Amino acid sequence: MTEHTSPLRCSSLEKSFDGVKALRVRDLEFPVSGITAIVGPNGAGKTTLLNALTGFVRPDAGTVFLGNREITHLPPWRIARLGVARSFQEMRLVRLVTALENVMLARPNQRGERLFAALTGIGVAAEEATNRAKATELLRFVGLLDKTSDLAGQLSYGQQKLLSLACCLAGEPRVLLLDEPVAGVHAEVAQEILNLLVRLAAQGRLVVFVEHDFSAVRRVADMVVVMDQGSVIAAGRPEDVLSRPEVVEAFVA
Repeated sequence: MTEHTSPLRCSSLEKSFDGVKALRVRDLEFPVSGITAIVGPNGAGKTTLLNALTGFVRPDAGTVFLGNREITHLPPWRIARLGVARSFQEMRLVRLVTALENVMLARPNQRGERLFAALTGIGVAAEEATNRAKATELLRFVGLLDKTSDLAGQLSYGQQKLLSLACCLAGEPRVLLLDEPVAGVHAEVAQEILNLLVRLAAQGRLVVFVEHDFSAVRRVADMVVVMDQGSVIAAGRPEDVLSRPEVVEAFVA
């Protein structure tokens, strides 16, 4: 992947459910790095787009590329191994294990998952120590170091959002696709999460997040993609896009 190659793009992407066209994105190319917000009214196709980009939904037509590699029909775990992380509106945490264990479980390609290593134990202990150290550092990064031993289900909703972000980062992704990462949390936690997204973008990553709050988008996004009825109706800098008549109409209608 060269410096000027978009890490993620799609073309002529379509998806229907029960005969209803949920997605019809002609051409969409994300920046190499920075923060892109995807906005739109309910039912605009935002989550379906994220699912199609990450393999959780197979499109009916079109292509998805990561750099120069087509990933349209790869399963989610293969796309994740290529450096793309995805979070969901409903947080997929293991509620009955600790915050630290949740992040450790999210580490990919562990020796203990392979039959030979599991039977012999070769290298498993050393790798577990490394994973534990990295998981601890991620909990420190998201501000949950003091919750390391707490069960995930005992954390507050905002803390679970932070833990979900830490789990996304466990695979050391180059691209993060986050579905409403600040929805339903207190203003202080929402700002904390937004600050983390800025720090991640400053590391050279691409952060794409779905959001309804225009003020949050204006605070952190370098680019905004507006969707309505499955299509992209505008894309560009927030100050250039969010005040366009067709964008305002989409949210008011």
